[in-house]
Amino acid sequence: MTDWDGLTPPDAAEIEAMARSALAGLPAEFAEGAAGVAIRVAEFAPDEVLDELQIDDPFELTGLYDGVPLTEKSVSDQPGQPDIIWLYRRPILDEWAARGDVSLGDLVVHVVTHEMAHHFGWSDDDIARIDKWWE
Repeated sequence: MTDWDGLTPPDAAEIEAMARSALAGLPAEFAEGAAGVAIRVAEFAPDEVLDELQIDDPFELTGLYDGVPLTEKSVSDQPGQPDIIWLYRRPILDEWAARGDVSLGDLVVHVVTHEMAHHFGWSDDDIARIDKWWE
């Protein structure tokens, strides 16, 4: 039996470091467009976000892109808040533990890549056509 004393799950800073590593690994053609996107880690999505997305179980949302996709931006837009990729630590850890077939780093990379695809203007259907992660 494994002695679990002293082992702790990754905190928000460690999840953020994994996410930043994923961004650093983006192909050059995407790096410039991704440069202005902020990464934030929270335990769970706020209730308002879950309500807006009609999600009842907060463990169902591992990440969220909050911003204006590049395909919808205009040079005449007024500067506003930065585009943000939200990572929800507890749902990510829960999914990682439940799956058991991927590393935590790979899961974080996947969530970041999925949300970054939204930043580049891809829909969930667009992403699903090329991303067979859940099969």
